[in-house]
Amino acid sequence: MKLNLKNPIIFFDIESTGLNIASDRIVELSALKISPNGDQELKTRRLNPTILISPEAQAIHGISNEDVKDCPTFKEVAKSLASWMTGCDFAGYNSIKFDIPMLAEEFLRAGIEFDFRKRKLVDVQNIFHKMEQRTLSAAYKFYCNKDLENAHSAEADTVATFEILESQLDKYSDKLENDIEFLSKFSTRTNSLDYAGRIVLNEKEVPVFNFGKHKGKSVFKIFAEEQSYYSWMMNGDFSLDTKQVLTKLYNEYFRTR
Repeated sequence: MKLNLKNPIIFFDIESTGLNIASDRIVELSALKISPNGDQELKTRRLNPTILISPEAQAIHGISNEDVKDCPTFKEVAKSLASWMTGCDFAGYNSIKFDIPMLAEEFLRAGIEFDFRKRKLVDVQNIFHKMEQRTLSAAYKFYCNKDLENAHSAEADTVATFEILESQLDKYSDKLENDIEFLSKFSTRTNSLDYAGRIVLNEKEVPVFNFGKHKGKSVFKIFAEEQSYYSWMMNGDFSLDTKQVLTKLYNEYFRTR
C-alpha cells in the first residue's frame, strides 16, 4: 500500500560513535525523502564526528575513524540539511528513542533551531513491536519476504524501513490508517517532554522527573524545594535538548510564582 501523504516524509537512519546522546556523534546519515506525489530522493553522507568512534560501535556499523577523517563535520552540513528537511514529517526504526534525539542534539550543537516536536514522527519499530515483537532484519523478512543485506549500514536500514512501513499498511489495513498523523500517534509510545526521556508527563499531565532520586516527583515541586537540582542538571552530562526543556520549565515556574 502506497503512503497517503499530506507532507513530504523523510525516512532516515544514523550510525554513530556510540549510544550516548549527550556525548556521541553521528558518523553516517542516510535519508529517503518521499514526496506526496511519490517522488523519492535518497541521500547518504558520512561525517567526521570530531571524536573517536568506539570499538563497540565500529563492530556494529563497520565505519572506522580512518573512513571519516576527511569527511565534513555535521556543523558544516547542518544548515543545508535543515533546509532540506524543513516541512517534512519523519519516520525511522527506533527513531523516537535514538535517531531523532541524536539528530536533534547535533542540530543544537551546530546552533540550528530544528524542532522535531512540531513534526509528525512515525516509529516503524513501535508499530512492529505492537504487532509482532521482532528485530529490523526479522521485520524485513516477515513483511517483505526479503533478507536484509548490509544490515547496520544506514542506507540499507533506511530503505528497508520505508519498505516495511508500506508492507505494514497492507498487512494491517483493518487496523492501521494510511495517514501520517494516525501512524505518528500509533507509533509514538512516549509522554516524554525531552527526547532522552528524563522529563515526562504523568497521568495528570504534570511534568515529573523520570530518573534518579526524584523519579516520579513534580519538576516544579523540586524547583521549589531544591533549586540546586536545576544547577546540577545544567552542569551535568545531560543532552542539550534535556537542558533546553528543563530551562523552559524553570522559566515557566518562576513566571507563575
